[in-house]
Amino acid sequence: MKLTHRTLLAVILLFFFTSCGDKTDAPKLSKKIAGSSVLAVEGFLVHPSILNASIEVAGTLLPFEETEIHPEVAGKVVMLSIKEGAVVKKGTLLARLFDGDLQAQLQKLNVQLQIAQKTQERQDELLKIGGISQQDYDLSLLNVSTIKADMQILQASINKTIIRAPFDGKIGFKNISIGAFITPTTVITTIRQINKLKLEFSVPEKYTPKITIGNLITFTTEASNKKYNAKIIATESGITLENRSLKVHAIVENTDKNITAGSFAKVIFDMGDNNSAIMIPTQAIIPQARDKKVILYRNGTAQFNTVVTGTRDSSKVEILSGLSIGDTIITTGLLSIKPESKINLSSLKK
Repeated sequence: MKLTHRTLLAVILLFFFTSCGDKTDAPKLSKKIAGSSVLAVEGFLVHPSILNASIEVAGTLLPFEETEIHPEVAGKVVMLSIKEGAVVKKGTLLARLFDGDLQAQLQKLNVQLQIAQKTQERQDELLKIGGISQQDYDLSLLNVSTIKADMQILQASINKTIIRAPFDGKIGFKNISIGAFITPTTVITTIRQINKLKLEFSVPEKYTPKITIGNLITFTTEASNKKYNAKIIATESGITLENRSLKVHAIVENTDKNITAGSFAKVIFDMGDNNSAIMIPTQAIIPQARDKKVILYRNGTAQFNTVVTGTRDSSKVEILSGLSIGDTIITTGLLSIKPESKINLSSLKK
C-alpha cells in the first residue's frame, strides 16, 4: 500500500515538471519561427510602354434637328396634306386653316386702296394748278399709305393660317384631321431631319483636355457592327457635377439606313499614342476608399504608394502619377503584406 502511494506521488511530480518545462520552451520556439519567416512574392519591374490610348463610352444618336409643328393662330382646319412618314422639303404645304373672313377684309381694303389712289392722283393734278393746298394733298397721301399698311398686317395674318415644313425632314404621325379646331398649343405633327444626325456622349473629366473641336471619332450601334465616323462640333460649357464628365456633341453625316435617331451608340475615342506610358498589371492595384495604392519593393521591405490611374486594357492599367521608371512593384500576396514588412522576391517580371 505504501509503495502504491509513493508511485502515484512520483508520477504526479514528473507530470508537473514536464508541464513547466513545455511552457518555458514554447515562447522561445514561437519567436524563433516568427523571426525566421519572410514572405515570398512576385514582382514587376516598371518600364516605359507604348500605349495607343482609347476609351469607350456610351452615347445616343439624336436627330440633328427635330421640332413639333404648331399653328401660329387658332382656327378650323380646311386642308391637310400630311403623309405620315413622308420626306418633305422645306416650305412644303402641310395644312391650311380657314381664312375666309381675313380674305374678305383684304378685299375690302383693296377696294379702298384703289379709291384712295385715284383721289390722290386727282389731287396731284389740282396741286399743280393751285386748286388745293399742300396739306390736303398730304392727307390724301397719308390715307393711301395707311391702307397699304393695313393690307400688309392683314396679309401677315392670312400667312399664319398656312402651315409649312420649317426644314427638310421626315414627317411623323399626324394628330389632327380636317375640320378640327386647333389652337397654338395643338401639336399638328413632328418633323425630324434625317440626312444627318447628332451623336451625344460624355467624357470623364480627366480626358477632357483631349477633346478638340473638329476631331474625328468612331462609333458602332447595336443594329450593325460597322464602324461609323463622326466629327466633334461642340462641347458643353462646363463639367457636370453629377458624374464629373463633359458632354460632347458630334455630327454624323447619315447615309446609312441602319443608324437612326434614338439608337444606342458605343463611342470609341482615340487619344493618340504615348511612347513612354507606365503600364502595370491590374492585380497590383489595391483599391482604397478614396484612392488607389501599389506596394513597392525597396531593399527587402514593402512600401505603400498612392497612384493615379488612367486608361486600362484587359490585363494592364496606365499609371499617371505615383510610380517611376525602374520601380519594382509587388503583384502577389498583397493581402498578406503590411507597411515595412520583410519580403523576398521569388521572381521578377518585365
